[in-house]
Amino acid sequence: MMPTRSDAVALLEEWVENEALRRHMYAVEAAVRHYACLKGADEDLWGLAGLLHDLDWERHPDEHPHVGVARLRELGYPDEVVHAIQAHAYPDRTDVVPESQLDRVLYACDELSGLVYACCLVRPNGIDDLKPKSVAKKMKDKAFARGVDRDAVGRGIELIGLPWAKHIQNVIDGMRAVADVLEVRGEDQARRRGEKPDLVTGARDHVTEYSDESFWKRSGGWPRRPEGDP
Repeated sequence: MMPTRSDAVALLEEWVENEALRRHMYAVEAAVRHYACLKGADEDLWGLAGLLHDLDWERHPDEHPHVGVARLRELGYPDEVVHAIQAHAYPDRTDVVPESQLDRVLYACDELSGLVYACCLVRPNGIDDLKPKSVAKKMKDKAFARGVDRDAVGRGIELIGLPWAKHIQNVIDGMRAVADVLEVRGEDQARRRGEKPDLVTGARDHVTEYSDESFWKRSGGWPRRPEGDP
């Protein structure tokens, strides 16, 4: 039986303490799941690859992703998930070429999600009104978000086979679905500026909800787009 998302979250929490890294992994999961929805793929399986792709980065940065991959194999994670996680580190850390749709999507969403996240943090409204052109502009600014590998972003766009603006929009859309958990909404930015955000009566505990597998099942999963819209 394939490990569940609850299993994967427990594994992530066991291995990863850094909150920024956890948010990155959640962001990549959201973007990859969004692509699975668009392509009619298995959202749960694809989501596992996105959620656990940097499992060993904090504990074993010099051996990433090999230590994490070995553990995932021991735990019975699907070969497709393991292969995608290996391929996302190509060519710098592995010789596993991104081949499958999942491989390519994970590779294309990884670094770009980091850039999108950084863009959200410098905008008054965060991700609420973020457009692809703003992300593309920041991509050209090498002084911005220096940790983002621009070459990997470019390779990812080539692998995904979509116009750059479309791919960036897809990643934004995926991350926007969990913007409350990532704390990249306009109200999160207002809170950082010391402004009092609007209070919502009966607000849910989104972090707890997001960590629960039922989050992905409500209302049939991700909102579906009309056929023909990639």
